[in-house]
Amino acid sequence: MIKVIHAKKTYKMGDQKVKALDDVTLNIQKGEFLAIVGPSGSGKSTLLHTIGGLDSLDSGDIFVEDLELNEMRDKQKAGFRNKTVGFIFQSFNLQNHLSALENVELPLIFSSVGKNERRKKAINALEDVGLSERMNHKPNELSGGQQQRVSIARALVNNPKLILADEPTGNLDSKSGEKIIGIIHDLNRKLGVTVIVVTHDDRIAQKADRIIHILDGKIKEDISNGKKKAVIKYTD
Repeated sequence: MIKVIHAKKTYKMGDQKVKALDDVTLNIQKGEFLAIVGPSGSGKSTLLHTIGGLDSLDSGDIFVEDLELNEMRDKQKAGFRNKTVGFIFQSFNLQNHLSALENVELPLIFSSVGKNERRKKAINALEDVGLSERMNHKPNELSGGQQQRVSIARALVNNPKLILADEPTGNLDSKSGEKIIGIIHDLNRKLGVTVIVVTHDDRIAQKADRIIHILDGKIKEDISNGKKKAVIKYTD
């Protein structure tokens, strides 16, 4: 489903240049649950964001279902993100003046879905994450775990083929985090949606089919079902 080929990305930090991605090559299969782990600053989030079209590479290619992201203009990338990708962030990114239901409806507004259909899809998504009784509450009336479930429902409402989650349990207590892990795992298994999670949480990593260890912008280990795989190295 996803091919990352010779991906390079460098950021300037004052007078220094930091290689966030240093010639990364990676294949991800449809329906796979992949965890990306590594220390802060290793390039995990940069890899996730470039796969999701939130950031661009300096060089290299990323293909998602044969779409070449680096060839897309900003408007095309926005359409790709809205139709193909659901994002879950550590900070929830909810609109505080809107109810849970209205927050979940937002991606559908940008997809020009009619009001009645928007409402129906948003209700179904909130029911899928166990929030049917809290859908009219605003974020400040919900716990951290409930807010993250709203963000998961929002990520799901457009029936994406790919879910990208950046430290989804980072702001949660252990009990709430366990629930979020379970929901994400169930979505992968029941819906067959491809899931890529950046995490420091070993509990999430152990649920994944595959774990990528990244350090200094390079993939150091690729482990599937407990077995190490050779790190892919393409030559032109």
